[in-house]
Amino acid sequence: MKRRATLRTFTIRLIIIILIAVGGYQLYNYFHSNFATSNHETTYLYIRPGDTFTDVINQLKKKGVVRNMHSFIEAANLIGYEKHIHSGRYAITDGMDNETLLYHLSKHIQTPVHLTFNNIRTKEQLAGRLGEQLMLDSLSILQHLNDTDFDTRFGFTPATIVAMFIPNTYDILWDISMPQLMKRMEHEYKVFWTPERLAQAKSENLSPIQAVTLASIVEEETNRAQDKPIIAGLYLNRLKRNMPLQSCPTVKFALQDFALQRITDKDLQVQSPYNTYRHKGLPPGPIRIPSIESVEAVLNYTPNDYLYMCAKETLNGEHYFATTWAQQKKNAARYAAALDKRGIYQ
Repeated sequence: MKRRATLRTFTIRLIIIILIAVGGYQLYNYFHSNFATSNHETTYLYIRPGDTFTDVINQLKKKGVVRNMHSFIEAANLIGYEKHIHSGRYAITDGMDNETLLYHLSKHIQTPVHLTFNNIRTKEQLAGRLGEQLMLDSLSILQHLNDTDFDTRFGFTPATIVAMFIPNTYDILWDISMPQLMKRMEHEYKVFWTPERLAQAKSENLSPIQAVTLASIVEEETNRAQDKPIIAGLYLNRLKRNMPLQSCPTVKFALQDFALQRITDKDLQVQSPYNTYRHKGLPPGPIRIPSIESVEAVLNYTPNDYLYMCAKETLNGEHYFATTWAQQKKNAARYAAALDKRGIYQ
C-alpha cells in the first residue's frame, strides 16, 4: 500500500514537472520566436492613434516578417499588449524576438526618424517633405505655417516662419505633434544662432531673420559656393546705399513661377512686396529655405565694391560682377544675346 502511494506521488510529481517543462518551453517559444526581414534589412511598424491590436497584426502580416504569428499573438495576449497600444514608428530588425518588440511597443520606445528637409523653396514643399517623413498631415502642417497666431508664439510671421527651419538632419519621433515639432525647430534655430553668428549679423545691421532672407536670395542666384560670399557682399553694398536689390529670383517668387529663365519688363511690374525692383530693402521674408552654406556666406561675405551682377553668356551658372552701370549694360547685352540665340524668351 505504501509502495503504491509512493509510486502515485512520484507519478504526480513527474507529470507536474513535465507540464512545467512543456509550459516553460511553450512560453519560451512565445517570447523568443523571432522575425526575419528581407535581405536582413530593418523594417518599420507604423502605428497610428486609434489603431487596434488587429491593425497591428494585419500590418505585421502585410510586411511578412513574422515567422510564427501564433507565438506573437499569444505573447502579446500574455502581457496584455492590447491595452497598451501606443502610436509610433518601431524598428523590426532581423532576428529580433517577440519579447523585445513587444517591450518596445508596450513601453512606447520608438525608433526616431532621421528628418531632413534640404533644397526647399516654398512652404508647400516644406509641408510636403515633412508630411512624407512624419505622421503629420502635410495640409495640417501648411495650415499651421500660415497661421499668424501660431507662428507668433515662436517669434515669427507666416512670411518669415521658414527662417526658423535650419536645414540639417534631426532625430525626430514619427508621431510628434506640430507644436512639439515647432518647439524642436525653435530650439535648433537658437542653437544655430550662436553669439558669434548673432554678432556677425548685427555688424551688418541684420537680424537673424534678415540674414536668412538675404541668404535665400544668394542661394537662388547661384549654386556656386565660391560666388556666394561675393554676391552677399554685393547685395550688402546695395542695402547700405539704399539701392533696390533688383534681384530676379525675388520676382520669380512674387510671380510663383520658378521656371522662368528670362525676366521681362512685364514681369518687373508685378505688384508684390517681394518684387525688389519696385521695393527697396529686403523682401518680407525668405524666398526659400537657404542652406547653412548660404547663411554662412552672408555672415562671412567677401568685401567688394560690386553693385551689379549678370549671368555669363555661357549660361553655366557663372556671373559677371560690375562696379558701374556702364559695365553692367555690356554684360547684360551679352547675356540677352545668348538667350536670343538659344530661343529663350521667358
